[in-house]
Amino acid sequence: MRAAASAQTFDLYPLRFHFASLKVRDFSANTMRGQFGSALKGVDGDAYSRFFAPRTAAGPSGLADPPRPFVFRVSGPLEVGLNLFVTREPAIELFTRVMGALGTLSSVSGKERLCLPLFASDLPTHRVRVQFVSPTEFKGTERPEFGVLLTRIRDRVSTLRELYGEGPLAIDFKAFGERANLVSMARCELATVAAERTSRGTGQRHSLGGFTGFAEYAGDLAEFLPYLEIARWTGVGRQTVWGKGEIADGTL
Repeated sequence: MRAAASAQTFDLYPLRFHFASLKVRDFSANTMRGQFGSALKGVDGDAYSRFFAPRTAAGPSGLADPPRPFVFRVSGPLEVGLNLFVTREPAIELFTRVMGALGTLSSVSGKERLCLPLFASDLPTHRVRVQFVSPTEFKGTERPEFGVLLTRIRDRVSTLRELYGEGPLAIDFKAFGERANLVSMARCELATVAAERTSRGTGQRHSLGGFTGFAEYAGDLAEFLPYLEIARWTGVGRQTVWGKGEIADGTL
């Protein structure tokens, strides 16, 4: 859906960069993030501080380290997706210039704002399958119970909107969570992925692991389908900026 920005939508730019050649050797979302950060720091130090560098000041909902306004999606050997959540200011030109420093760009698509509705359709839905495409990790739990999944999506969407878009969600957060908890997990097949990365700057080790697989949920789901669709673009859980937490969904 492409339309004017609204309090009833979550907006982003689904940028897709097509390269004739790339300087990056290890082609993954995590590697692209690191290379992008180095290039951004050289192109615009202020933008690096706002959009990429860790921050210690408390953010919305008490977040000490606010989410970055983008996630990478590696689509092919010479195609890189970058879902950009900055909509308050012109940022496409800056991000395109930085991506151009990583190789020879042949074309850029996805420059039109994508407006995803936050409201449910009138069609009832009682079963859905969520595929966890890349390792997904939720702090404090190892199973993606529906209430946990949807409240993490809700909080991420609201924070991204507050920091970079049209403002936080105007909903009753507690009631939303209570309704999400009523949806049951009907089936779950997960595999654990163990992986980690070491920061070149700090030497710290960070988990790139989590679970992959799928879960099926049953209940009154219509209200939550827009959030699952938005999460396909934003990711969910920890370290989404490193490529974790990519999901896909479909009704059953």
